[in-house]
Amino acid sequence: MSPVRARREHWSVRALTRALAALLLAALGTLGWLVLVYPEREPAGRGHEVALTVAEGETLDALAARLAEEGVIDEPFLFATYARLLGASERLRTGEVLLRDDMPPRTVLLRVALGFGQAQVEVMIPEGLDHREIARRLDRWGVVAADEFVRAVHDEALLDELGIPRAEGVPASAEGYLQPDTYRLEERSAAADVVRRMVGNFHRRTTPLFDDAPGLAALADLGWRAHEVIVLASVVEEEAAVAEERPTIAGVFLNRLRSETFLPRHRLQADPTVSYGCRAVPERAPSCAGFDGRITRAMLDDAANPYNTYRHGELPPGPISNPGIAAIEAVLRAERHDYLYFVARGHGRHAFSADLAAHNAAVGRMRDAE
Repeated sequence: MSPVRARREHWSVRALTRALAALLLAALGTLGWLVLVYPEREPAGRGHEVALTVAEGETLDALAARLAEEGVIDEPFLFATYARLLGASERLRTGEVLLRDDMPPRTVLLRVALGFGQAQVEVMIPEGLDHREIARRLDRWGVVAADEFVRAVHDEALLDELGIPRAEGVPASAEGYLQPDTYRLEERSAAADVVRRMVGNFHRRTTPLFDDAPGLAALADLGWRAHEVIVLASVVEEEAAVAEERPTIAGVFLNRLRSETFLPRHRLQADPTVSYGCRAVPERAPSCAGFDGRITRAMLDDAANPYNTYRHGELPPGPISNPGIAAIEAVLRAERHDYLYFVARGHGRHAFSADLAAHNAAVGRMRDAE
C-alpha cells in the first residue's frame, strides 16, 4: 500500500472515529438532559386542574398525546421518550388521574405511572369547605382516603393533642381549625399528619389576630375567646359571597346576639347552620331525612337539629366550616351599624335593614324583581 493511500485511510478512520465519538457524546448529552434536566423543567401552566381517565391497555404514546392536548405537557414525544427510559410503558395507572398544568414532567410521571415513588402534589383548600368536603378533595388527589381523614378529624386523642376545644352535645371535631391554604402534600400521607399540618397552619396564621388587643376586647361583653370567634367566622364565611360584605354581615350577627328587641332573642337565624346540622348529625333531626342541600320549612322548625340557629339561641355548638383569615378578621373587626336583617339581592350581595318593616319591604322588592 502506498504511503499516500495509507495516510488517506488513516485519516478516514480518524474522521469516522471522531464522528462516532461526537454522535455518542450528543446521544449521551441528550440522554442526560432527558433524565436530569427535562424532568424538572418549569411548566407553563397556571394551575388548572385536569382529570384524565387512563383506560386499561392505553399506550404511553396515546396517553402522552392526551396529556399534551390538555396542556399538561408540551412535547408528547419527549415525555413518552423520558417515560420509556425509566421503564414506565408497562406501569401506567388505570382509572381517573388528577393533574394540573403547572406540574413538571417528573411529577406528571409519578401521577400517571406506578412504582416510581410518591409524588408531592399541591392541593388548594379554599375558604368555607367543611371537613367532609376537604376529605373528598384530599382523596381525589390521592393524599389520604376520605374516610381516614374524617376519622382523624374526629379523633379525640388527636384533638386533645392539638388543643382543640370539645363541642357540647355533638361529636368532637377539628372543624373550623383546618386552615384553608394551598398545601404541598405527599400521596398516601397519614391522615393524622395532614390534620396536624392544617391545624398547625391555623395557629401560625391566627395567633397574631387573637393577640391583637382591640380584636377580642371588642367582644368582651359576650365573654368570647378565640373559639367563639371561629364559630361565628365559619357562619360569616358561609353567608358572605362578596368579600366587602363580611364585616357588615358579622355586625348583623353580633347585633342579633346583643339585641334585646330582635325576636326570638339572641338567635343567629342563619340558614347555613341548619344545612350543616343535616350533614354533620342527620340522625339527630328527623327533618334532615333525604337532605339534598335544600332547606325546607320543616328543617327550620326542627329543634332536634343541634346546629339549627332558628330554634337554638346563641352560637351553634361548633364551627360549620373552615373560615379563611378574612372571615375571622371580619368578626374581630365587625362593622358597627344598627342592621338586624339582610336578604340576598343578587350577584352575591345583600340588602341590609335595621327593622322588620324595612326588611319585609326589601324582601318584597327582591320578589318583584324576580
